[in-house]
Amino acid sequence: MTYKQLIAAAFTSICVTAAVFAADDTDLAALKKQLAELDQKVRILEREREIDQEGLASAAKSAPKISLGANGFVFASAESNFVAQIHGLAQLDSRSFFNDGGVNGNDGFLLRRARPILSGTVFHDFDFNFTPDFGGTSVQIVDAYLNYRYSPEFQVQAGKFKTPLGLEHLAPDRDTLFNERSLATDLVPNRDLGLDLHGDLWDGVASYAVGVFNGTPDYSGTTTNLSFQDNKSFVARTFFQPWKNSDVNALRGLGFGLAGSYAANHPNANVTGLTPGYLTDGQQTFFKYISGVTANGALWRLAPQASYYYGPLGLFMEYVVSDQKVSPSTSLGTITELQHRAWEISGSWLLTGEDASYASITPLHPFAPAHNQWGAWQLVARFAELTVDNKTFQNSLADSSKYASGAQTWSVGLDWFLNKNLRANLSYARTTFGTAGPIGSGNVSAQPENVLFSRLQLAF
Repeated sequence: MTYKQLIAAAFTSICVTAAVFAADDTDLAALKKQLAELDQKVRILEREREIDQEGLASAAKSAPKISLGANGFVFASAESNFVAQIHGLAQLDSRSFFNDGGVNGNDGFLLRRARPILSGTVFHDFDFNFTPDFGGTSVQIVDAYLNYRYSPEFQVQAGKFKTPLGLEHLAPDRDTLFNERSLATDLVPNRDLGLDLHGDLWDGVASYAVGVFNGTPDYSGTTTNLSFQDNKSFVARTFFQPWKNSDVNALRGLGFGLAGSYAANHPNANVTGLTPGYLTDGQQTFFKYISGVTANGALWRLAPQASYYYGPLGLFMEYVVSDQKVSPSTSLGTITELQHRAWEISGSWLLTGEDASYASITPLHPFAPAHNQWGAWQLVARFAELTVDNKTFQNSLADSSKYASGAQTWSVGLDWFLNKNLRANLSYARTTFGTAGPIGSGNVSAQPENVLFSRLQLAF
């Protein structure tokens, strides 16, 4: 019998008893006694119910938490000291090349990224991430690191993760404006094994990262790590957003910073430590050193960068210098100091009222045609340029009949965010090349590269 049924039965009994005694006009003392006994029973029942509710609340507090939503699968202990999260990223791309004489890339679809992502927390302060990638032609471990989160201002991270240098490169792969990153990212290192100290100061007004890594060549569009002659690379980056927490709306989204890296890079004839090639937006190699060229001296990079977000407008820009001393062969010899440079500026405009952001866009009205909702739409544009040092060809460190002395790319596109998890992209990029000699007609840089990109992305 339930609590409500017991109360109802007691009330009925009281009413019947009262009627009997009233009819007989008999002992009121007996009626009062019975009422007192029933009142006591009701109080006992109420207390038992309170105890049951307290027990349920206590059990709920100590029970693990499981949730499924737009942010993925989350499993957490009751006090959230232990958390495991399962996320995913899948990107199905297409590339269509125009007017390339069959020299540039092949048209077709590709699984650009396919990443199950396991992340979480152990003992409250230790965060972890493990991310394999099944896209492309081979399985790779993209990220694998542990981060000790003492406070927002002081965190230590160790493992394999993105080297904190390029502004565009540090953007999550799910949030890039275009299918591929720009020419400027060709000159910054990719993911690497190392250790860094990082944090956010004054509620995000300033951020910093200082680390030591194995050292990688300039970015090549892959996650391959080539060690720099057993020398460690030192990297530092700082970024400021002075008005982030101010009342000046027009300045809240303004940020600027500087990053750099240095590696002594002593020569080792068994390891070149040089870029496997600079890539176009269509992921075609337009520059590469001749076989045997070897790093033989210091490598340093410098990357000033800035971003601005105000309402639907988004802008970011960066300039990268990569300075490397090299020798013409594994037998070393004459040292040539080469300084390659690149820059880019990217812009975006949200047509549907959302605020632009460095991070992912969440539509104000997720795609639901039945309710006349069409998600978020964003126009994007970019110009980028990379210049190879003239001494590269003058000293026969690269073949001028095969590769270009630089490239310039302009790109335009439209991004459609159906909801927080689904996104579709369509963009066009045209790349033209500088020449240092008679580039052969059968090479990528013999004529401009014109590519139409599309992407369907699921991220959670």
